[in-house]
Order: sequence, then C-alpha cells, then structure tokens
Amino acid sequence: MTRRVLPYRVPSEDVIDAEPWRLVVEDGEVALPESLPDWDYHMDLHVRRRVRIDADQARWQSGLPEDASLLISAVWTATGSNLSGPAQHVRVTEAGTITTEFDVLLRGSDLGGLLLLDTALVLADRRSDARPSSPRRAGSVLWSDRAELRLQGDAPQFPMAIIDFARTSFPDDAAWHLQICGGMEHATMGALLLLVNERNTVTATAFKNAARPRPIDRIVLSAVYADAARTMIEYALADEDFGEDADFPDGSLGATLLSLFDQLFPGQSITDVRLRQRQSPALFGSDLQAAVRIFEVS
Repeated sequence: MTRRVLPYRVPSEDVIDAEPWRLVVEDGEVALPESLPDWDYHMDLHVRRRVRIDADQARWQSGLPEDASLLISAVWTATGSNLSGPAQHVRVTEAGTITTEFDVLLRGSDLGGLLLLDTALVLADRRSDARPSSPRRAGSVLWSDRAELRLQGDAPQFPMAIIDFARTSFPDDAAWHLQICGGMEHATMGALLLLVNERNTVTATAFKNAARPRPIDRIVLSAVYADAARTMIEYALADEDFGEDADFPDGSLGATLLSLFDQLFPGQSITDVRLRQRQSPALFGSDLQAAVRIFEVS
C-alpha cells in the first residue's frame, strides 16, 4: 500500500479493506502472481478484487462533510506498450460500509512489460466549503495501492500476428519473420512485429498454445525467440548510436535492446561484443545461442 505525505488529512489504513487482486483462469481464480512467463499478446487478462470502504470514517477522518461524494477507481498501465486506461470506477455517495467489486478484462494486444494495477479512493467533486486541512480538489487522493504483474519472462516480447505468407513478399514456406525498423528513439511497440506464417501449422499452433504450451510448443517457441533475439541484437550492434553511454527513453526501441543486451551478455561491453560479431560472426552466433539457452524447455 502506498502512503504518501499529503497536504491534507486522509483516513487511516483500516478504513479501507482491499483484498488482493486475483487472476481469473479456466479453473477458477488464483492469487495474482509476480509474473506470467508464458504470456503473449494474444492472451487477454481477467482480474478481480473486492474493496470495502467505511465511507463514514473515510469522510470524517479526512475532515469532509457527510454528503461529500467519493470515487473508488482502478487504473491499469502497461510499460511494454506505453498504454494505460481506466479499468473501472464507482461513485460513493451513500453512508456506511460500501463494497466494490472490480472485475476487469484487459486485452492482451494493449499490454506488455510490467502491468501496473493502481486502485485509489479520491474526492469525486471539488469542495469549496472544505476546511483548510481537508482535501478540496476533485481527484484528491485519500488512499491508494498498486499491484504489479510482469508479463515478460526471459524471452523477448513484442506484438505479433499470424498471417498467410503467400499473400506477402516473404517466402511461402518460411515459418516466421521479425520485422524491425526505425531508430533507437522509436517506440518499441511500433518498431517490432513478429509475423508467423499460418501455413506452418507447427509454429502457428505453438503460439496459439503459448499460455499453456506442450513440450513440442516449448521447443518451437525457444527456436523463434532465439532467432528473434539474434535479429534484435544484430540490429542493435549495426547502429553506432547503440553504446554504453546511450540514454534511450523508457519504452523506446533502444531501451528495449539495451535491456535485452544486458540480459544476454551480462558484464560484457557493447564495444567488445560488437567487435566479436564483426570479426567472427560464427563464434558470435554460438555465443548468442548459448546466451538464450536455446531448447532449454524444462
């Protein structure tokens, strides 16, 4: 729970009883995990939680009149897509204990990276009659908390689409193709797109089963991710702006590639790896294969 020092009175923590977020799965509900390593952009997320508020105490302890309207709301933010939005909000005008059920379905295509779920109790309307020590502006936060769910595991994640390669300029029999374009400052979500050939049923099925992969699916996904990592690292090393001193914006292609480089080559300098890649491409390929731990599907 987040407790900030605010320039106005706020209620004590025991006024709000917020149950933890839960993830809705096929067999029911489970506690929201720290991460979903097998998540992909075709996997929507369904989350729930229940929040109880002692509205009388919330108003009284905040120095608000009995008729003050409150708002309990949930907002989601995805660091991988740089998207956010309101999940659900409920206006609280009545007295007594109020129970709010949050039931939120999030589209996988909007997500990625770290999913942040922020819940807050705020003042709904401006109060011109408020005491000097009381909240008066609409949106003044009386209480808030945040839950986090990491949607990216060890494999690189990016938007993807399953299409028929026969209708494109790609070879009809290719299994996949990673499109990567733009400079290091471009947003990752607009610079990367993994295309999977629907004619290659083994690969297409592996991605459709990504939430619950079979052993063969894990092998296929490992091969795709290894190839995608190679393409991304080679793209990065070919750009002279990609270096140790680079400072790319959050959510940018450069920041994503730096993160991937640090994950695959911990403790190694970009200059050294770039030199090895140019002088001995075959050895570099083997180094990268070892770094991504290809086919380790346990």
